[in-house]
Amino acid sequence: MKNIGHFGPRNFAADATAPHPWSRYVAIGDSFTEGIGDPEERCAGGLRGWADRVAEELSAERKDFAYANLAIRGLLLDQILDQQMEPAAELKPDLITLSAGGNDMVFHRTDPDKLAAKLEAGVERLSDTGATIMLFAGPDWRRTPILGRSRSRIAIFNENIRIVAAAHDCLLVDLWTLPGLRDPRMWDPDRLHFSPLGHHTIAMQVLDTLQVQHSLQPLEPKALPHSNWRDARAGDLAWARTYFLPWAWQRITPPRIPLPGVHDHPAPAPLLPKRPVFAPVYAVRTVAMKAVAEFLA
Repeated sequence: MKNIGHFGPRNFAADATAPHPWSRYVAIGDSFTEGIGDPEERCAGGLRGWADRVAEELSAERKDFAYANLAIRGLLLDQILDQQMEPAAELKPDLITLSAGGNDMVFHRTDPDKLAAKLEAGVERLSDTGATIMLFAGPDWRRTPILGRSRSRIAIFNENIRIVAAAHDCLLVDLWTLPGLRDPRMWDPDRLHFSPLGHHTIAMQVLDTLQVQHSLQPLEPKALPHSNWRDARAGDLAWARTYFLPWAWQRITPPRIPLPGVHDHPAPAPLLPKRPVFAPVYAVRTVAMKAVAEFLA
């Protein structure tokens, strides 16, 4: 696989004692990747989700492992590519997961072929990073009222995603064919997002696709490990010093000077990614991420 190189999972799996090759993981996408449906107040942004669960397992074997999650709920494919690809590339990751297009298909009835062409262009740009790229074929909403009407177009879009993944040597997690997701317990009551059990099941599939040994068990969501107050605060301070402050410094802009006679109505605060820069998996807590929001306010 071109994006995986000689350290890829096929060679890694041949030696079960070797650590996996990924130490810098970036997740980009929408609410699916942000973790909606899997609340956890001790995680950044108050959400856990499959990407956090994957990062937790990947970090178990790599002491140098760092994780960023740029996903923001509600974004369309164009917005994800425009807002998240460049910041993701700047982080120089060796593993990127990209899930996008679901909001376009379900809520905007976008043409699946045109949407796939945009996705492929984004994948081509991400390929320049040299990272392993993982794509996702969307789930089957056939049992969901109204959303089930989009089933045929989603199926076409998924087939296009499979073609893009094969053409660009990407890994693929096919949620459409994942049998466990047919269980109603996998879904949030809103029937749009996954429950904690659903996010756990998807995390298992991602890790299996990466051919990484992990501790997750079917139908048994793993609890987030507890840490004492001193460890959590020390992790926050280390994260702020090493990751947040350099990131924030680059984004300082001069204050805007109001013009006389012009009424300046403040725009609504934009949603922010819950983990905009690399950090150790367990270092970023809600307190630290509140500092991000306060700094950018």
